[in-house]
Amino acid sequence: MRKIKKGLVLIFITVLSACSFQTTNSLTIANWSQLIVEQTNLLAEEEHGFFKEAGIDLSIIPGNGGQDALKNMLTGQADIAFTDPGAVYSALANGEDLVILYTVYPQNVFNVVTMDDQIQSPKDLKGKNIGIYSRSSGTYQNLLVLLHQAGLSESDVELLDVGIANFSPLIQGQVDATAATDTALVPAIRAGLSAPNIFEVRDSLNIPSDFFVVKRSTFEEKEALLRDFILAYKKSTQWMIENPDRAAELAVELAIDGRDPEINREIINLRNTASLDENGQIGKVDIDIIQEGADTYFELGLIPKKLEMSQYIEVIEE
Repeated sequence: MRKIKKGLVLIFITVLSACSFQTTNSLTIANWSQLIVEQTNLLAEEEHGFFKEAGIDLSIIPGNGGQDALKNMLTGQADIAFTDPGAVYSALANGEDLVILYTVYPQNVFNVVTMDDQIQSPKDLKGKNIGIYSRSSGTYQNLLVLLHQAGLSESDVELLDVGIANFSPLIQGQVDATAATDTALVPAIRAGLSAPNIFEVRDSLNIPSDFFVVKRSTFEEKEALLRDFILAYKKSTQWMIENPDRAAELAVELAIDGRDPEINREIINLRNTASLDENGQIGKVDIDIIQEGADTYFELGLIPKKLEMSQYIEVIEE
């Protein structure tokens, strides 16, 4: 691991016919979903130009979970993957050479929720039907962690891919429990989810929920540009933390799930909290916690070999 210090950058400006030109570089993020309320800081680009100001023309392609985002990046459709640790650990253990640039959410936001009074602990999930966003998602990976910590495995339960509206089947009684996130729980309660039992994955393993990850070849080729991207993303995160009401309003206009500004505000508050580590820092890459996660995934049999995570991390500092 090495630290990249933002230093002085010499900018050569060519003036031609009294006009100055700024170089714009393109970057593409492979997202784990379509752009939703919790990602309003990215949706705010049109209004605030965080990335444009850094000389970046940012594009975002949607996905169907963290593994899908990683696949889209690895196949060359994007430069950066917005993905979960489970997907990263699995890819590294299977030979991919990746670099973790940034911890998007230092807090684990995943959970498993049920309305069944007979399910009082994760051990009681044995033999039950459980909804997940998809098998390419962090809901799936984190459910496996919860099950393994309770002495169960995937073969002990029946899984159903239910998509991003993962609480509807639970409310309608089609599944016994659903694997989700804290932000998905907010509209679900408004939609009729009553007296739920909530099992937080962070009580078993509190590792980050999402990273920005690139191929090592991309990092070596675009190191300076990626540094500028991370610093611009930090600005966008800070904006959402400082302006949650405006973010909630903007989500009504731009997020696919942003119809209700009150719900938007609750979701944004949760995601603002998750964006900070226990010391209130944005985007800090905690190598020890990331290593703990990799060790746990290996011990639980979720990846085939041990990983030395320090060789896959580059810390970007201002």
